[in-house]
Amino acid sequence: MTAERFGAEQIAVQNPGAEALIETPEPENAPQPPMPAIGPAPRRLFQPGAFRPNALAALGVALFLGGWEIAARLSPSLTALIPLPSQIPAAWLGEIRGGYWTAAVENSLSHYLIGVAIGSALGIAFGVVCGVSAWFDAFLSGVVRILRPIPGLAWVPFAILWFGLTSGAAAFIIAIAVFWINFFAAFGAVQAIDRDLMEVARAFGHGGFFGRLTKIALPAATPGILAGFRTGLGQAWMSVVAAELFGVPGIGARMMQAASLLATDLVVVYMLTMALLYAITDIAFLAVRRRLTQWQS
Repeated sequence: MTAERFGAEQIAVQNPGAEALIETPEPENAPQPPMPAIGPAPRRLFQPGAFRPNALAALGVALFLGGWEIAARLSPSLTALIPLPSQIPAAWLGEIRGGYWTAAVENSLSHYLIGVAIGSALGIAFGVVCGVSAWFDAFLSGVVRILRPIPGLAWVPFAILWFGLTSGAAAFIIAIAVFWINFFAAFGAVQAIDRDLMEVARAFGHGGFFGRLTKIALPAATPGILAGFRTGLGQAWMSVVAAELFGVPGIGARMMQAASLLATDLVVVYMLTMALLYAITDIAFLAVRRRLTQWQS
């Protein structure tokens, strides 16, 4: 009798109910029970991951345009109000051949880029300084509360008086719209920085304003600042139409001309043009942001 068997019998004598809990080791060469056969898993009609996001997006756009086309053709009264999607390519090609599309895009891009550059630079600069300096934040808090609720369209009379019917007036309106987005994004990004980092900067001799700004605030707030800048890029395209309502040449002015002639197909052409231009600028921005934030990975 082995020691293991003897110990098991002793436990069983002292506690009769414990014998069922003791597992007797099986011989090494004992036959194993056969494993159940595993067949292929039943196929589902719609499996997760069966479609890629790009394919689903293309399918959604196709269904949207198809439903639009069918609804417009079934109701003749709608064709006078909404153009058929099948009419858009011909109208777009006609604008390109006539040179109107190229001229409108060039004019809008000129004041778009100027407005975005000025509004973003000033907004980020003031937002970061207000976030770092409590004194400067308190100094500008009253001015911010007064000017922030004023919409961009309210500045159109001043834009005409100061700049005339020029690209500078449109850039001014766009800059105002972009400024506040970048200002609050930069301010919030700096305010969200861990205060312990500022104490570390002081401990290493960077407790001054410029030391905290360059060593802590700007590197730590860069993701938030870039997120606000991306939002401003889209908001600027929304402001292009408002900035060109008073006669400045561009995409918005061309849309207003087409609307006055009930050329709804041309209106849709320039709406899609703005969407295309925003997509291009957004893709370019994402490439730049990826390079600027490589240090995070």
